[in-house]
Parts: sequence; C-alpha cells; structure tokens
Amino acid sequence: MTTPRDLMIVSMDMASSRPVEPGNLSLALAAAEVIDLLGAEAIGLDGDHIVPSHVPAMDDPLLDEAASSLAREAPYVSVGDWLWRRGRGLSAAYLAALEGEGQVTRQRRRPWGLRAGRMVVVDSPARRRASDRWASDEPVLAALAAALGIREERTGDFQGVDDDAVSTVLAAVNDALTELEAERQRRGIENAAFDNIWRGE
Repeated sequence: MTTPRDLMIVSMDMASSRPVEPGNLSLALAAAEVIDLLGAEAIGLDGDHIVPSHVPAMDDPLLDEAASSLAREAPYVSVGDWLWRRGRGLSAAYLAALEGEGQVTRQRRRPWGLRAGRMVVVDSPARRRASDRWASDEPVLAALAAALGIREERTGDFQGVDDDAVSTVLAAVNDALTELEAERQRRGIENAAFDNIWRGE
C-alpha cells in the first residue's frame, strides 16, 4: 500500500463524524503521491520545483500515472501547481481504485431510503496497515491528516518530519488548502449577496 491509499482509508475510517471535502482530500492525496515519489527517488525537489529522475515501477497504477505525467524537462512544475493539476478529481480516482480491489464497499441502503449507502472500508490487510500507521502517529500521515482536519488543526509545524523536501510538500498542501477554503468563503459571500439582490434586501 501507499501513503495516498493509507490516507484515503484513514479519511474514510476516522472522519465519519466530519466528512472530508473531496476537493481537500484530492489535494492531500496529490501531496501524498509526491511524498511517496520522493521516497522512491523517482523525483527530487529543486527549491519547490519537482524534478523527475528515473521512473521506477511503483506497483501502484495511480502512482505510476503520477510519475509518468510529470514534465521530464525544464521548466519543471512547482509543488503547488502540481497539487492543483494532479489533484483534480483524485479522491474519486482513489475511491474507484479501492472499490475495484474490494477494499471498500457501499453500505446497503435501508429499504425506505432513496439514496445509496455510503462507502465504507472493509476489514482487510490494507485497512489494518493504515490503522497501524495511524495508531503509531507516523509523522507524514499525521501531518496530512491534520491538514485535512481529521486530527488537530493544522499548524504548519510538522512534528517528526526531518526531511526538508517532505516538509516543502506539506507546506505546499497546507497553503493550497488555505487557498481553497478562502475561495469557498469568497464564493459563499458572493452567492449570499446575489441572493439578497433577488430578494430585494
């Protein structure tokens, strides 16, 4: 399993009382991909720009897709730009992958319900691995979870992360999530003002 898959499982297991916004999760999954690619030495960072090296077989189709889609020549993409570009719809892609592997399933809907049941994680080695990583407070997974609000609020202080490149990625995803929230608030204000105009307020 990979960090993005572990994060996807944790987000479904631990955030049931406060579901994670798909857009937020997609950005965090893209960051998790970068971190795993750094760990596999498939990429390096030049400042905050992603510089591909070799393309090893990642044993994961989505990570392979991420690695192969990176620019191989300058100008290289910044981590922040990559998160927005790669993150589009990424949570749905990971959910579909996990569902296809039987790692998640849809709860049966009640007979009187009109909506399909929500997706839940099944008991499996993948779930146990993610749970063990979560229980051990592994720094990268903990930082990504904090960025999503699954744990304590994000602070920008990535305790236990001693790799500068990983810290750069975590800072970038925090910035992206802050930007996304600001955009949501701006749209909410604009929509409220528009509604007031229609109501004559």
